[in-house]
Amino acid sequence: MSVEVSYCIVNTEQRVLLERCLDAIAREQAALPFETEVLVLDNASRDGSVGMARAHPVVTELIRREQRRGKAENDSALMQRARGRHCLLLNEDSELLSGATAALHAAMAEHPDAGAVGAKLLRPDGRQQPSAWRFPTPSTALAGALFLHRWLTVESKGDALREVDWAQSAALLVRREAAQRIGWMDPAFFVYSDEVDFCKRLREAGWTVLYVPEAEAIHHEQLSTGNVPTRRIVELSRNRDRYMRKHHSRVSALLVRWLTAWAYAVRAVAANVVPGHDPARYWQHVRATLHPDRGEGLREAAADWNRGTRL
Repeated sequence: MSVEVSYCIVNTEQRVLLERCLDAIAREQAALPFETEVLVLDNASRDGSVGMARAHPVVTELIRREQRRGKAENDSALMQRARGRHCLLLNEDSELLSGATAALHAAMAEHPDAGAVGAKLLRPDGRQQPSAWRFPTPSTALAGALFLHRWLTVESKGDALREVDWAQSAALLVRREAAQRIGWMDPAFFVYSDEVDFCKRLREAGWTVLYVPEAEAIHHEQLSTGNVPTRRIVELSRNRDRYMRKHHSRVSALLVRWLTAWAYAVRAVAANVVPGHDPARYWQHVRATLHPDRGEGLREAAADWNRGTRL
């Protein structure tokens, strides 16, 4: 029997969350009428993740990295290794809720032009987390600068399946044929904006991207990057700028920088009087947004890890 869906999970130092992810997959598999497999790529973890994954009954294959690599490169490696017609990309901190796989698969089957379909993401407390958006442009950056992004940019809304520009790869079912045709994910995006670029290229190749609210997953959002928030900010900013320079003009990229920096600056000022917000963190975003070519990000953090440095 041929494999219909390959679960593809990248894990970096998150044994507890990975186990929850795998347990959820086991519950999903029990209710599915088609064949599946589970591929786990461990990104050089040293917290017992490898042993746990190797012993977990749901895991079909474990790929162990000796050196840490980027999310886009690892997701591509999993999709290339997969035997399924479809690949369900999952973060290790994503926990599928009952029926999510079936809902995503049904949407893909009903829409043969869909290259990827994304789930509704929930925070651990049950609140919805935005998971699909319009592509970044000067217009969406302007919406953000005017604080209208929730209405004009976020597309993960409502209870009906809908076409969107891009969906988050924390729980994204990809048509493997479509991914192969466009050359998988771009490894230049170490992490952040990798799925934006991927969905952009899918759409340029004639595929659509769908948001499937019937499919739900809890996204715990505990990315394993060490205690290095500044590096996350640098990586986020540099890859947002990389996306703009890849798909838009230099002028458009500069406009997005300025408008995004303005939005963060306003938040930084407001954070001085709004409880629970850190103005220094927002100013870090301002600096990284205006100068995405400066500073060390998660790519450098991985390089430090690979050299044996602990951050």
